[in-house]
Amino acid sequence: MPSMQRIPLSFEFFPPKTPEGADKLRLVRQQLYGLKPEFCSVTFGAGGSTQEGTFNTVRDILAEGVSAASHFSCVGATKDTVRAQLATLRSMGVRRLVALRGDLPSGYGAGGEFHYASDLVAFIRAETGDDFHLEVAAYPEVHPQAKSPASDLQAFAAKVQAGANSAITQYFYNSDAYFRFLEESEKLGITVPVVPGIMPITSSTQLMRFSDACGAEIPRWIRLRLQSYGDDVASIKAFGLEVVTDLCEQLRAGGAPALHFYTMNQSAPTLALCDNLGLGI
Repeated sequence: MPSMQRIPLSFEFFPPKTPEGADKLRLVRQQLYGLKPEFCSVTFGAGGSTQEGTFNTVRDILAEGVSAASHFSCVGATKDTVRAQLATLRSMGVRRLVALRGDLPSGYGAGGEFHYASDLVAFIRAETGDDFHLEVAAYPEVHPQAKSPASDLQAFAAKVQAGANSAITQYFYNSDAYFRFLEESEKLGITVPVVPGIMPITSSTQLMRFSDACGAEIPRWIRLRLQSYGDDVASIKAFGLEVVTDLCEQLRAGGAPALHFYTMNQSAPTLALCDNLGLGI
C-alpha cells in the first residue's frame, strides 16, 4: 500500500423506522466513529416523509460528539416550511446541510415553491448567510431525469453559483466518469470540492435494484461476475470488496478530496473497505 496522506471520510445513514433499528444504528455508528469521520449525514424520505426520524438521528449523532449533516429536500416545500426547518436545525447545532431537490412521493405532482435544488440553495444562503456548509449532489454518469449531459452539468453549475460549498456524487463504479465530470466542471469554472460517493457491494439484487432506480451504471463485467455467483453471498462480498477497494484507490491516487460512504446502516462493509485502504485507526 503506498503511503498517502490520510483522506477525509464521511458516512451516510438513513433514519431507522423502528426502535430496534435505532438501537442497531447506534451500534453501527459507534463502530464507524473509530474511523474519525469528518461528518455523518442522514437522508430524508421522499417529500420529506422521514423528517422527524431524520432530525432525531441527527440529534443523536450530535449528542455523540460527531458533526452531523441533515439532508434537506425541497419537493413540496414552501418558503415558510423551509424557514422553520432551518431554524430547528440551527438551534440543534447543525452546521452542514445536503441540499437536494428530493424524490417525489409516488402519485405526487411537482408542487411547492422550489423547482430545483439551486432554488433551495439560493434561498438557504439568502436566509442564513454562511451559517451552513452546503453540500449538493453531483452526477458523474448524468442524472436520470436530465435532458442531456450538458444540461445536467449546467444544473450542477447553477447549484454551485447559488452558493454550494461542495458536492457529493451519486455512486459509480467507473472512475473515468468521475474524473471526466471534474474536467468538464472545471471548464465551466467550478472549483468546489466534488467528493465521490462510495457504495459498497454486498448484495447483487439490491445493487441492481438501486442502480436501475437512480441511474448508476454497473459496468457489464461487474454485473456478469455478480450474476455468476448466484446466491453465494461470501463470493459476492469478497468480489465487491476487491472492486470497490480498487475504485477508492484510483480515486485517491487521482486526487479525490475525500470519500463519502453510503453505509446502508451497516458497519462491516465500510470498515472492511477502509481497512483495505489503510484508513483504519
